[in-house]
Amino acid sequence: MNVSVEITWLGHSSFTLKTERETLLVDPFLDESPTAPIKASAIETDYILQTHGHFDHILDTVAIAQRTHARVLGNFEICEWLKQQGVAEDQLTAMNLGGGVNLPFGRAQMTVAHHSSGLPDGSYGGSAAGFLLDLVDLRIYISGDTALFSDMKLIGLRGIDLAILPIGDLFTLGPEDAIEAIKLLDCRRVIPCHYNTWPPIEQDVTSWAERVRTHTTCEPLLLAPGTSITL
Repeated sequence: MNVSVEITWLGHSSFTLKTERETLLVDPFLDESPTAPIKASAIETDYILQTHGHFDHILDTVAIAQRTHARVLGNFEICEWLKQQGVAEDQLTAMNLGGGVNLPFGRAQMTVAHHSSGLPDGSYGGSAAGFLLDLVDLRIYISGDTALFSDMKLIGLRGIDLAILPIGDLFTLGPEDAIEAIKLLDCRRVIPCHYNTWPPIEQDVTSWAERVRTHTTCEPLLLAPGTSITL
């Protein structure tokens, strides 16, 4: 069975992934993002994937979850916090690192990320994470905010059709470490994110993509905020 997935970058680290039946939203940060092409009120989604609790990844999660009744996948601490913010308990799928869950769109496994995860009000946000998504015959790795770590090689052993990696530096992988991550993952394609939102994380993404082509066998896919690609 072939499944097509339309991937849209919503600026920073926010994405939608649309299959024929479901829409997944990653780390919604729209209303206060200087690069988001739409506001949170325009989003329709069935699932929200929450990698960690920093404001630039979670600021619109509560409003979107309450309006759309989307199911939120996140670590236990974030799900407890979302419940306190008014998200219904039956919308929350609390997970932890290494755990996975089978859902109508396929399987989602929570992977390690090396990053912090404080919530906007200062609450403890548990461990930062990434997601490995199996959409029947397409495997997508969303690293979340992370540093480079050698176990990316283990994640890559499963065969990664697409990796979504930060390249902004300062808070996450920078351009050079992102290339090393691509080598460890041995992924077929990569979409960069978490760059050019603010001056401290500005990057020359075109130059980076050329280095990816030179130093790896991976195909870089560059999106502008609001644009999409279908795999």
